[in-house]
Amino acid sequence: AAASVAQLVKQLRSATGAPMMECKKALSSPEVNNDIQLAQEWLRKHGSAKASSKVAGREALEGLVGMQISSDNSGASLVKVASETDFASRSEVFSNFVQEVANAAAAEVAINHPKDKEYDTDDIATFMKSATNSNGKPLTESLNDAILAIRENLQVDSISLLPSSSPTSILAGYVHGRASPNSSCGSAASLVELEWTIDNDNTATKEEAQMAAKKLAMHIVAAKPQYLNPSSVPESVSQKEKTLLMEKLDDKMKNKPPEILDKIINGQMRKFYEGICLTEQAHMIEEGNPKVGKFLESLGLVVKDFRLMGLNK
Repeated sequence: AAASVAQLVKQLRSATGAPMMECKKALSSPEVNNDIQLAQEWLRKHGSAKASSKVAGREALEGLVGMQISSDNSGASLVKVASETDFASRSEVFSNFVQEVANAAAAEVAINHPKDKEYDTDDIATFMKSATNSNGKPLTESLNDAILAIRENLQVDSISLLPSSSPTSILAGYVHGRASPNSSCGSAASLVELEWTIDNDNTATKEEAQMAAKKLAMHIVAAKPQYLNPSSVPESVSQKEKTLLMEKLDDKMKNKPPEILDKIINGQMRKFYEGICLTEQAHMIEEGNPKVGKFLESLGLVVKDFRLMGLNK
């Protein structure tokens, strides 16, 4: 009997990741009576609550970013789940949970077409309560199971959605510093949406367009653009930069005619946009580092939108 109990404890530990003493306690509980299924339920009820109360409030500064594109190409998601240690974030249990959240968020885009693209704390809480994994298990339960196995404070920190703007859109993503070969999770991830231009004469094949999107997603993680193009930069940001550039000019420059001054400032603003706007950046992945917007134009493509998420805020 002792051997079979030891065997059950081993099985339960393997299934839940819970500590040995917790597994023994669960199996010996009167309502469980050495039943593995009931023991798992008992651990969920008692163990998760206990683990959650122990870890609540502890700082979760590590974690992983997960990415998923919906199977029908109607949208994609990036999610960030925080853990307390890098060790926990590299565990299979953790990366599987992050992937479950990313998958559910991508499905949310496909099914419900939510208006909000960036979820705030309340949106995340609502989503976690209503969403399920592929087996129909609520994500809140999956989170509790992961906390029980890892014994750390785990939090779904950010969710960002990228819906396709048209049925012919090309979506691609890239995960940097992949944590596991079984999931699309890592230290940073990006998503990009390309569209064929109106006057496109199919310069690129569909495969070439998909490859261009994939390489652009890699560029986004490396170059970290903040805006899509100059017209999407808020007026206040552009104005602030112009003011700073004017202040940097010496008195001799400031006394030049207004049209000359405008030329100087506009030239420096172009450099500013090259640093922060995706379309203006030098493509870090394509040979010769052409400007992103021009390179895509040569393929008969235009970039419509992108998302970028890393572990740092």
